[in-house]
Amino acid sequence: MAIAKAERLMNLALCLLGTRRPLSKRELRGSIEAYLEAGNDESFNRMFERDKDDLRELGLVIETVENIEGEIGYLARRDSNRLPPVSLDAEEAAALGLAAKVWQQARLAGAASGALQKLRAGGMPEAGDPYEGQHSAIEPRIPVHEAAFEPLMLACRDRRPVVFEYRRSNAARPEPRQVEPWALECWRGHWYLAGYDRDRGAERVFRLSRITGKVRSRAGKYTAEVPDVVTVRETVASWAGEGAERSALIRLRVGAGYPLRAKATAVREGGDGWDELEIPYGHGLDAWLVEFGPDVVVVEPADLRADVVDRLRAVARG
Repeated sequence: MAIAKAERLMNLALCLLGTRRPLSKRELRGSIEAYLEAGNDESFNRMFERDKDDLRELGLVIETVENIEGEIGYLARRDSNRLPPVSLDAEEAAALGLAAKVWQQARLAGAASGALQKLRAGGMPEAGDPYEGQHSAIEPRIPVHEAAFEPLMLACRDRRPVVFEYRRSNAARPEPRQVEPWALECWRGHWYLAGYDRDRGAERVFRLSRITGKVRSRAGKYTAEVPDVVTVRETVASWAGEGAERSALIRLRVGAGYPLRAKATAVREGGDGWDELEIPYGHGLDAWLVEFGPDVVVVEPADLRADVVDRLRAVARG
């Protein structure tokens, strides 16, 4: 269905751009196969009006003109829809060339390559991409191993609600989530999705590695306003205790919990095969500590200890 609609929109755009005079609905219906297959005039009118609105939302300037007989016609003048010439300096061209090499996914790699070819055809200097060589010293990569990445990326782009199963760190089994996705961002090697959780009625951030099963799209519009700036990284950092003013004292088994040791502000030998660590205490630290299971014991503060115990009991109950 998506391919059929894209083809229909393309045909309509070509008709409107290729005509020298306004075309009526009747003429457009007779020129586009998908419109000819519409069951009746009402179905065609609804389809045409949606397509016209979609093209305008994509940036096509469509004029509505009434002729001397009172008939309404449509056209898209080429001078109104012509993009300005591409003008990039060497540094801008180099940045685009480097960005195009980041993605490893086949779909994104093809889109990036095609975009570069169009820019070069439009005037971007070939020499502006110094990383084109096969043996470049700079080879950027953003690895994405989660199957949920691509459907969520497309859902963010198209503003489509999604549903998926999500396993919290302290839960024994995943739970269904209905989310209006806003943005994806990579932080310290992990991908996160920010969006509006319909069931909880609030903004939430989800780690893609905890999404199980398929991400399924849902029809309908967003019910919550998308913020102008989505701070995925800042939210995740605050959950991980970045910039926290408080500290927590924990006991960590020797030889375990290297991510905690890297975050620690102080490490002391505690004896009996345990070390004592001081780590920043921010929102979500209890969920992170639970992931280390019996290798971690919270000494203080008492509220953090209680939260970790509650989460462990919830996991034990299943």
